[in-house]
Amino acid sequence: MIYWLYEQMLLRQIQMVPRQVCIMISGADMAVAPEKMVQITGWCNELSGLPTKTGTDGSSTGNQSIQRLTFHINPLTSDEMVQYLPEIRKISRIARLVLHYGDTEEVSGTGMEVVVAIGKSGREEITACIRRLAEDGIPPQEIDEKVLESHLTFKYDPDIVIKSGGDHLTDFLIWQSVYSELFFSDVNWRYFRKLDFLRVLRDYQSRMRRFGK
Repeated sequence: MIYWLYEQMLLRQIQMVPRQVCIMISGADMAVAPEKMVQITGWCNELSGLPTKTGTDGSSTGNQSIQRLTFHINPLTSDEMVQYLPEIRKISRIARLVLHYGDTEEVSGTGMEVVVAIGKSGREEITACIRRLAEDGIPPQEIDEKVLESHLTFKYDPDIVIKSGGDHLTDFLIWQSVYSELFFSDVNWRYFRKLDFLRVLRDYQSRMRRFGK
């Protein structure tokens, strides 16, 4: 009951939610709580009805819902992959799942987009991007940020990158997350609760994003 009351208080404090959220987890996290990704997807769906903050001129200053949720999982062994894929695919019951592993991409379900990238490296993505630029025969003088970004595998910029358990981040989305807000939670993945997630969203709206300026 106390947790529920605290969650309601946090919800009242959240007047703006990020458009895109990325959460980084490890193979050890999956081992102790493989169901947590489905839970967090459900929490994001619940936020779709969150009222937005309205300015004095009547314009909305917030977002009505999280548009994309991304989970990055550190490399898993083949046996672990077989073990966890059924749990990951449950996300498609409540959202649109885009699952990346190896050279495979699976898309299923409808609703908010949830990207799950298993064992994807940001350095490898940049290397592959440069290779595609060369294969397309694009002259060096024509390559700018927009051209490079159009050749990336993951073509979006997360507003928030979350890492539970206090561990360091991986190099996933190393280009895309350069201006993202980083949140490190001391709470381990297994014990990461809805109120911990709401705290991150509450703190996010208080940060002034400068986008490198």
